[in-house]
Amino acid sequence: MNLRLPTRDEIHRAFLQGEEAMVELFARVGQQVEALARQLETQAAVLKDLQARLAKTSENSSKPPSSDGYAKPKRTASLRQPGQKPKGGQPGHRGDTLERVAAPDRTALHPVVACVHCGASLAEVAVTTHDERQVFDLPAIRIEVTAHRAEVKPCPGCGTENRGVFPGGVTGVVQYGPGVKTWATYFQTQHFVPAERTAQIIEDLVGHRIAEATLMKASRECAAAMAPATAAIQEQLRQAPVVRFDESGLRVEGKLHWLHVASTERLTDYTVHPRRGRAAMDAAGILPGFTGQAMHDHWKAYFGYTDCTHVLCNAHHLRELKFIHEQYGQAWAETLAKLLVEIKTAADTAQEDGQTALPADTRAAFERRYDEALEAGYTVNPRPPPLPVGTGGKKRGRPAQPPPLNLLDRLRDFKTETLAFLHDFRVPFDNNLAERDVRMVKVKQKVSGGFRTSAGAQGFARIRGYLSTARKNAVNGFAAIRDAFAGCPFIPTATSS
Repeated sequence: MNLRLPTRDEIHRAFLQGEEAMVELFARVGQQVEALARQLETQAAVLKDLQARLAKTSENSSKPPSSDGYAKPKRTASLRQPGQKPKGGQPGHRGDTLERVAAPDRTALHPVVACVHCGASLAEVAVTTHDERQVFDLPAIRIEVTAHRAEVKPCPGCGTENRGVFPGGVTGVVQYGPGVKTWATYFQTQHFVPAERTAQIIEDLVGHRIAEATLMKASRECAAAMAPATAAIQEQLRQAPVVRFDESGLRVEGKLHWLHVASTERLTDYTVHPRRGRAAMDAAGILPGFTGQAMHDHWKAYFGYTDCTHVLCNAHHLRELKFIHEQYGQAWAETLAKLLVEIKTAADTAQEDGQTALPADTRAAFERRYDEALEAGYTVNPRPPPLPVGTGGKKRGRPAQPPPLNLLDRLRDFKTETLAFLHDFRVPFDNNLAERDVRMVKVKQKVSGGFRTSAGAQGFARIRGYLSTARKNAVNGFAAIRDAFAGCPFIPTATSS
């Protein structure tokens, strides 16, 4: 809008016409100024919103680190505060120092034949002691071919031809055994090595080239072999008191799909689905009928499940509070962030001391300070006035609220879910465990760019869930795959998760 001020002649004519003309002239100017002020206010709000969007990174919002691009922010302002523990390994940490063994697999003797000083022969001199050094190394690896021969014998009585029975799994004239399949699956699923490179690695190590189709078939067979373990993991998750849930985008068949994870400290289960919401969660099979406590990041679809208790991730809250403090300069956000960390520290200390809960007066004091921080936030964030009534007497809709006010409303309305970790020590402070479990499958996507088939994506997810569960239970991942191919997959014991 252009502000049009009256000319000198217009002002002079109005002056000559009298007071009413002057008032009318400046009233028109005032209307223009008011309209210009409203326009500037609208533009300032839009500009503030754009600046806020540009300022969001993975450090101060729920955006993934991949969205930061090449100009990643310097990681100097961490949400994690320095602790009192010294640097380095902590007491009880299992080290990996190479230690001598009492019974080596092979011994190489290096005799002394002559004196290094005078050259005299020492062949007949008795050995007084040995100076021993041990070398840990890998033996030569090669493909071993086993020919299974089933005897064929005719019966002398009736003439029936009888044949010996081949071992289970030996079905083809020529085929690869479980060892090769274990290698192929381990490289592709645990370390995200593409099929072509897996074939190259195996060829370089054992001198035998394996077709990529054979490698992909091995993964499918592995996913089928660990079906009993997958079923047990899902059932134990449904019975767990607290389960973390998260989801993230995944490229499958060139389209956006969603990876859903449900996990505890001992269990992990993945599901790949074209949808993100209720349909996918029903297909995953954990949340329907789940009666424990579901930890998530406030995605609305989770609240559709009413049999469980919902608890919220405070790592997300800390990132959003950091954004509000940095972008809007509001002190209440920093105060509340520090309070959440203080509550976490108090709860962790009480657990280390063997307590099952904080004292009631301590919990009440923390909640009071939480409410005071929100009150301070509402003081500096008044609600926008309602929109004017449009034509026909209809309102133009709900006025948009700024991000600080949206966060305040969420922290107020979901106070119980936010502070659940204060009242129940089983509830974690954040959902970082589930986010870490998701991150590893996202690494696979970065390596391969996506999955070519939906069945391949789902099979990979099942194997990763099985391997993640094995790792969480201190079971060797390679051995877990080998056991699955042998028909006895690792199944975690049904204990409290």
